[in-house]
Amino acid sequence: MPDLRHGTDVDVAAVNSLRSAVMRLGRRLKHQRVDESLSPTEMSVLGTLARCGSATPGELARKEHVQPPSMTRIVALLEAKGLVRLEPHPDDRRQKVVSQTEQAEAMLEESRRKRNAWLAALAEGLSDDEWAKLRAAAPVLEKLAHLTPAARG
Repeated sequence: MPDLRHGTDVDVAAVNSLRSAVMRLGRRLKHQRVDESLSPTEMSVLGTLARCGSATPGELARKEHVQPPSMTRIVALLEAKGLVRLEPHPDDRRQKVVSQTEQAEAMLEESRRKRNAWLAALAEGLSDDEWAKLRAAAPVLEKLAHLTPAARG
């Protein structure tokens, strides 16, 4: 596995280019929201609930890399908007379980459709070769999105 942190100038340039492109594309995708009243963090929490299912606020805080008190505030905001519901934890009555509502599911589906359409419109400007390379890179980018940096000695 290459050590890109201490690589050649070409490696450093490639990592820099990848970081920059992913950040710009991510920012542009964030602007394709359906509900402008939701913060990116609130949308992220709803996305996590959609992918992972119901969770306690503590579990959500770990998955979203925020402090538990922050997640408690986020969940309260989402509950007030009718996008999540809190139910008693089946095994620990001191805790609550957060679940998304049907309203949240519908909003997320509409958001996915809008973002997919926007991205598809951009992709129409790619050549067949560029589109094939992008499709081939998608699983690798997905893997990167879930990795944590390896500890090096």
